Amino acid sequence: MRHQVAGFKLGRSKGERIGLRRTMVNQLLEHGRIQTTHAKALFIRGETERLITLARRSSKGTAEQKVSARRIVAAHLGNNAAMVKKLFDEIAPRYENRNGGYTRISKLGPRQGDAADMVVIELIEE
Repeated sequence: MRHQVAGFKLGRSKGERIGLRRTMVNQLLEHGRIQTTHAKALFIRGETERLITLARRSSKGTAEQKVSARRIVAAHLGNNAAMVKKLFDEIAPRYENRNGGYTRISKLGPRQGDAADMVVIELIEE
């Protein structure tokens, strides 16, 4: 029984899950939308929204808080400097007046090969 056990395992080890999350969040921020399974979309949605909120809130902080926020985001994105810059300079200002709910998940139907529920997860245009 898995009572009160949070999170998704996705049939992977801890290192594989971290790599999968990092790659998928980077791809979502880079392209604005990705097609994936429903479980993986739920898996990355929380972290993506937390990173956008951190970037959005840091714009009103001190210089030290801005640097700290960039370092935290860089650690989550695998030190991808271009993606950190895009998140803070392009994506976060777009949601300045929005209190969460930066992503949308739209169902597509089952995948041909294994009938996995496919979805499109995308950043909402403000």
